[in-house]
Amino acid sequence: MIIDVHGHYTTAPPALEQWRQRQIRSLTDATVWADPQDLSISDDDLCETIEKNQLAFMNERGVDWQIFSPRASHMAHHIGDFQTSSTWASICNELCYRITQLFPDRFMAAAMLPQSPGVDPKTCLPEIDKCVNEYGMVAINLNPDPSGGSFNAPPLTDKSWYPIYEKMAEYDIPAMIHVSTACNPAFHTTGSYYISADTTAFMQFLTGDLFKDFPTIKFIIPHGGGAVPFHYGRYRGLAQELKKPPLPEHLFGNVFFDTCVYHQPGVNLLTDVIPVENVLFASEMIGAVKGIDPETGHYYDDTKRYVVAAPISDDDKDQIFEHNARKVYPRINAIIDKKEAR
Repeated sequence: MIIDVHGHYTTAPPALEQWRQRQIRSLTDATVWADPQDLSISDDDLCETIEKNQLAFMNERGVDWQIFSPRASHMAHHIGDFQTSSTWASICNELCYRITQLFPDRFMAAAMLPQSPGVDPKTCLPEIDKCVNEYGMVAINLNPDPSGGSFNAPPLTDKSWYPIYEKMAEYDIPAMIHVSTACNPAFHTTGSYYISADTTAFMQFLTGDLFKDFPTIKFIIPHGGGAVPFHYGRYRGLAQELKKPPLPEHLFGNVFFDTCVYHQPGVNLLTDVIPVENVLFASEMIGAVKGIDPETGHYYDDTKRYVVAAPISDDDKDQIFEHNARKVYPRINAIIDKKEAR
C-alpha cells in the first residue's frame, strides 16, 4: 500500500478563488461583501476537479491514499485579521471534508488552522475540534510564521503554542509544519520561504526541550526536511555544543520528514542520512513543481519513482510507503481498515 501524506487542493473550482478575492477586497472596501453563503460549489464541480487531476495522477502512479489539505500557498494567514482567517479556513476545510466523502476510499483530510499574526494560537482550538470530531480529519497543518515572511512569531517551543499541542496529544493527531505565501519580497514562496521555514522549525525543535513536555506529539517537516539532511553534520554538531542528546534520542521520536524532494540524488541522500523510520512518502503533486523533468521525461513530483529507485531494502521502502504513515498518523488506520473490511 502507498500512502501519500502531503497533498493540497490546488485544483479547486474557480469559484473558490473568486470568493476569496471578494473577501480580500472587503477588507478595504465597505461596499464589497463576502458572505460564505454566496459560495456555491456543487459535488459535481468537486468531482470533476479531483478526477481529472489528483485522482488521475494517483491512479497513474499507483498511489492508494492521499492525506489532503487546503492549498498551502492560499492559506495566507497574514491577510486580514483572525475573523478573516477563521472564515477562510472554515470554507477550505469543509471543501476538503467533502472530497473525503465523495472519494472515501482514496482521500483523508488534514485541517488548515485559522491562524493570524499576533493572535493567540488557542483561538484555533474550535476549528481543530470541529475538523476532528465532525469531519474526521487525521492531522493539522501548522504555520510557524503566520506573518508571511517576517518570522516574528514565537518559536514553536514557546508555551504560547501549547494549547495546540495539548489538542494534538488529546486527539493523537500530528501536525505538518507548513508556511503559506510569502509577502516578503526577499522570499520566493516555494523556492526559498518553504525550505527556510522547514529548516527553521527543525532548529527550533533542536534548541528546545518541547518533547519533554509533550512526549507523544509528532511533527512532519515537509519538502524533505528543508536543508536538514544536506547539513545533518551541522545539526549533530550544534546539538552536541548545546549539550543536547544525540539527535535520534532528542528529536526522532517526534520529528519526521517527507519525500517531497524532486530528484533522485535528493531522495537518495534523504534515505541515507535520516533514519528510514523517520521518512514518510509524499509528493505534493500538482503543487510547487508541476512540470516534466527534461532529463528523465517524468514529472518532477512523481516521487514514488525516486523511492522505488533508492538504494534501500524493500522492507525500508514498505516502511516509507505505508507503515511509517500508519504510525505517525494513527487515525488513518481505522479508515484504511474499514475499506479493507468491505
